[in-house]
Amino acid sequence: MRTVEEHLAAVLAAAGPLPPVRLSLDEAAGLVAADGLVALVDLPGFDNSAMDGYAVRAADVAAASAQAPVRLPVVADLAAGDPAGRPVGPGEAVRIMTGAPLPAGANAVVKVEDTDAGMPVVAVLAPAPVGCAVRLRGEDLTAGRPVLAPGEVLDPRRLALLAASGHADVRVHPRPRVAVLSTGAELVAAGMPLAPGQIHDSNSHLLAAAVTAAGGRTAYRGCVGDRPEQVRETLERLAGIADVVVTSGGVSMGVHDVVKAVLRDSGEVDFVQVAMQPGKPQGVGVLRAPDGRTVPFLGLPGNPVSSFVSFVVFVRPLLRRLAGREPAVPPTVPGRLTAPLRSPGGRRQYARATAVRASDGWDGWDVTPVAGQGSHFVADLALADALLVVPEEATGLPAGAILPAILLDGGDIP
Repeated sequence: MRTVEEHLAAVLAAAGPLPPVRLSLDEAAGLVAADGLVALVDLPGFDNSAMDGYAVRAADVAAASAQAPVRLPVVADLAAGDPAGRPVGPGEAVRIMTGAPLPAGANAVVKVEDTDAGMPVVAVLAPAPVGCAVRLRGEDLTAGRPVLAPGEVLDPRRLALLAASGHADVRVHPRPRVAVLSTGAELVAAGMPLAPGQIHDSNSHLLAAAVTAAGGRTAYRGCVGDRPEQVRETLERLAGIADVVVTSGGVSMGVHDVVKAVLRDSGEVDFVQVAMQPGKPQGVGVLRAPDGRTVPFLGLPGNPVSSFVSFVVFVRPLLRRLAGREPAVPPTVPGRLTAPLRSPGGRRQYARATAVRASDGWDGWDVTPVAGQGSHFVADLALADALLVVPEEATGLPAGAILPAILLDGGDIP
């Protein structure tokens, strides 16, 4: 059997970052920059007022006080967006609003709170030294200075910087388009009546939602039966509309494991056993799209818990690589068992659990395994908000043991 790390390496070898596309800043939110960018303009682009008040010559108000106000005629009124207009001469003032350009001749702004707010004559009640409440051109950023590096995620702060520095669009790695396909003759769409032996398709909903939470786009979600020709045609079609195809079911050792039967002779998909529980049977490789592209393929086991764990451990790192992010194993936090836990020797177990912050001062999480650890227990999966990573050599762990825990409710983790 492969180790988890060996299989993850095979998954990540299936693809590199998607080719960049140019998108508007609004469309690029949350994506990864493909190029570096520099500022196109100075920030600020002109000397301007940092607050509401009066633009003056500092020397004219140097002796101002509440007991001996300096009275100046107000010769103009400037709001943000106005041109600078008339210069300020000796012994004059211009009423000015925050963000308005500093008029020529002025070298300070008296805060409105330090005046009587008068018009057409203002009484200045305190001095304003040179540069007081003035934002100088380029003091934040000068044109030509780098504002974005390749590989940076376009979060709200970086988007604001790009917009302020003159950019309207940016080249990014797009969100991966993922086709999700559940397989099995027993599957019926959610909400439809069930005949004897049938079950509702939950895996496609599970995996499609996980794709969205990880920052991808679901290009297709559905299910298909066990007829090889139908499965083959569906996979070929999905390869033409997606950047990655993920199936659930049909990858194990049974005679009706149709995905394995259809793809195992292609020479481009491997079906293997991975030393983990749940999620032992796995498929990985590429499909050939009609346009000649090679599209990564991941075949996950059909039990819901196995599919979900496989997504967390293998699919999500692949989506990160396609989106231009550094591939990474899921980050973990220290988890302290509140109850004993058994584990199969020789396989890494991902045990479902609930997690709460420790309340006794310990810097970690108290984790309680859910009652049902079987790979078909959908209800217990819904209760869990963490996966405990139990090492291969462990067979039984007492309450109080410390294990790595993957928290599940944070969506995608940068």
